[in-house]
Amino acid sequence: MRAVRFHGPENLSLDVLPVPDPQPGEMRIRPLAVGICGTDAHIFHGEFPANTPTVLGHEIAGTVEAVGVGVKGFREGDFVTVQPNTYCGSCRYCRLGREHLCPNLRAYGVHMDGGFAQAMGVMAKAVYHVPNALDARVACLAEPLACCIHGMDLLAMRSGTSVLVIGAGLIGLMLTRLARLSGAGLIVASEPNALRRANALAFGADRAFDPNEPATRQALDNAADGLGFDTVIDAVGAPTTFEQALSLAARGGTVLAFGVAPIEATAKVRPYDIYQRELKVVGSFINPYTHERAVSLLPQMSLEKLRIAAFPLEKFQEAFEAQGAGTAAKVEILPQH
Repeated sequence: MRAVRFHGPENLSLDVLPVPDPQPGEMRIRPLAVGICGTDAHIFHGEFPANTPTVLGHEIAGTVEAVGVGVKGFREGDFVTVQPNTYCGSCRYCRLGREHLCPNLRAYGVHMDGGFAQAMGVMAKAVYHVPNALDARVACLAEPLACCIHGMDLLAMRSGTSVLVIGAGLIGLMLTRLARLSGAGLIVASEPNALRRANALAFGADRAFDPNEPATRQALDNAADGLGFDTVIDAVGAPTTFEQALSLAARGGTVLAFGVAPIEATAKVRPYDIYQRELKVVGSFINPYTHERAVSLLPQMSLEKLRIAAFPLEKFQEAFEAQGAGTAAKVEILPQH
């Protein structure tokens, strides 16, 4: 089979590998659509740790091709998606029910071979059924949606409050949509790309501003009546956007650090500001126990309206270039094309 493997920073190649045989408790999946995540881009550029060589791709939808001994509830041909993270089950965090914080966490597409391949072996406990009516290009977005649901759970946002979402890429759009479904009173998006600003409005934002415009800071202050926003979501993951999020939060507000920043990136923070304004800063990491809910919510998310750029395996370089250019709402690889 063919697969796109990571061999080190700036080094991806299309390799020929053996088709995996499912071991007991595992199954073999035939990936149909696999999203390129911001994390994949960080891995490619050497900004996020990953094993080498490893088949990338952790946003996966496909069909079951074979099941191993002991697998129940799945059969050949089932339409499925994958929750890519696995845990040791025995550390303190796992025993406290916080498995996603497990120091021994391993993920398909990061530490183990993922979905940028014509076939993939995966533990059955990480696989979820998906309605057959759903397009595979939408079904593979269950994984990032599950991460967004976890972020919203951490916010415990109250109905009628104000929300600022910084960044209107796919993650920002999902969080905007979830905020609207959660009853936000005012949702404002900050995004430099005009097409993405239009998407934000279509996904539930009341207003959308270009942060590069000189008048935007005043416009944001005016939108929040000069009080700041009750909730500010940094869906970008850059020092500048994190600093902006802190500065635009209302007294007693909450800042959600959601976007994945490069590991070595740092931001300037005034501890007194957090203290005096009684701000809450919350980090959101992956998707503990939210994948099932993500599958249920997918039909309500309107993701089929987005421009999804899809590429076959052999055009993986073009796919990563498109992801970096930000010309599409989402870039995916279709391994069977």
